[in-house]
Amino acid sequence: MYKRILVPTDGSEFAQRAEHIALEIAKSMDAEIFAISVIENSFVNGLPLDEEVFELTSILKQDSEKNIEDFEHMDEEENFNVKITSIIKEGSPAKEILTAAEEEDIDLIVVGSSGKSKLDKFLMGSVADKVSKHAHCSVLVVR
Repeated sequence: MYKRILVPTDGSEFAQRAEHIALEIAKSMDAEIFAISVIENSFVNGLPLDEEVFELTSILKQDSEKNIEDFEHMDEEENFNVKITSIIKEGSPAKEILTAAEEEDIDLIVVGSSGKSKLDKFLMGSVADKVSKHAHCSVLVVR
């Protein structure tokens, strides 16, 4: 039985499918959802921390907040009435998802099979693959 479900969200179609399935599972098991959005900031490594980098990071944080708000809106719109706790982190998506899963004592991670960018998948490998290989709990990969 799953009581604590982690759902990574990046606003992609795959993430939205995973979010919907996570809501169905959470409702059927009376579980809580932890929605995580990770700000990928590896591109700023080595750059001088000037105003443009700060503004770009701020924009990415706003995107993360919107992704979680959209997920919460899906919950309300479809009357799932599931408790959702939001988490926003900066760093490597797979690493931050795995860290959050341990910190929050997660029973199940529900993740989309692919994110926003095919280039990201080519350069970094699939976040879903990394999470499923290294998670301490069950992982459901939604296609």
